[in-house]
Amino acid sequence: MSLFSNLFSKENKESLDKGLSKTKESFFGKLTRALVGKSTVDDEVLDQLEEILVGSDVGIETTLKIIDRIKARVAKDKYTGTAELERILREEIAALLAEEPGQEQADFEIPADIKPYVIMVVGVNGVGKTTTIGKLAAQLARRGKKVVLGAADTFRAAAVDQLKLWGTRVGVPVVSKGMNADPSAVAFDTVQQGVNENADVVIIDTAGRLHTKVNLMAELSKIRRVIQKVIPEAPHEVLLVLDGSTGQNAIIQAKEFTKATDVTALAITKLDGTAKGGVVIGISDEFRIPVKYIGVGEKIEDLQVFNREAFVESLFHRN
Repeated sequence: MSLFSNLFSKENKESLDKGLSKTKESFFGKLTRALVGKSTVDDEVLDQLEEILVGSDVGIETTLKIIDRIKARVAKDKYTGTAELERILREEIAALLAEEPGQEQADFEIPADIKPYVIMVVGVNGVGKTTTIGKLAAQLARRGKKVVLGAADTFRAAAVDQLKLWGTRVGVPVVSKGMNADPSAVAFDTVQQGVNENADVVIIDTAGRLHTKVNLMAELSKIRRVIQKVIPEAPHEVLLVLDGSTGQNAIIQAKEFTKATDVTALAITKLDGTAKGGVVIGISDEFRIPVKYIGVGEKIEDLQVFNREAFVESLFHRN
């Protein structure tokens, strides 16, 4: 029995398989066509494989790294045929993901010795940031954790209202001062309420400004300074939410946000609606920031803890 089967329920594994189906179908369709009539893994096949990986939004640098490793293995062991190429490709992607630090989380758990554990969530509008917060709060609450949410994305009334709806839906309090309130004041009150109520987790939604805005860094820095007046070590985690369906644009956003603030974890959403699921591999490799959660559907359960072995297993699973 593999590790992922111990960590994932049957329902979660089926959800992951379904969520990655478009990426898998696109990738294997192209790979099969590239190998038609081929008996050896030659330079032409490797060039086509490179194009396929880039087309799946793995990213150029990560793709070249994978191709170089496969070239070395083919030269050494003289692998031939479709089955062998699939197998070594799978092994090299798994090995690449295994090199990234901090991806050993098995469940929606938080450090037991930090209370409240403060998570600041960042990301541009439209990536599923507020929905990710709601689903995360729901899963933590189901595990008996006391959660407080902060609606500090005060530039959009829809964001405040959406977070309130999630709070009502999952039975979690939401600290809000309405639209156009000072985001840092909302963050301060949220953390203070978390302390007063002996909460386990405080999750703060922040403004989804375009990643090119120059005031992003100043705003996030101010929120950080204000909440540190309550808890000097906070935030304990800065979670960047990225839309996997945007492919390389998600990587651009990651570059901008990692410049603007100290991002410590990533959530990649909307993988079920795209053939660009390879972006998870590229982002994980390029930024060396752990991908903590992936979104593979609309249900609460479809926000999953990212497990690299389960991910690779689903990506290469033939129906």
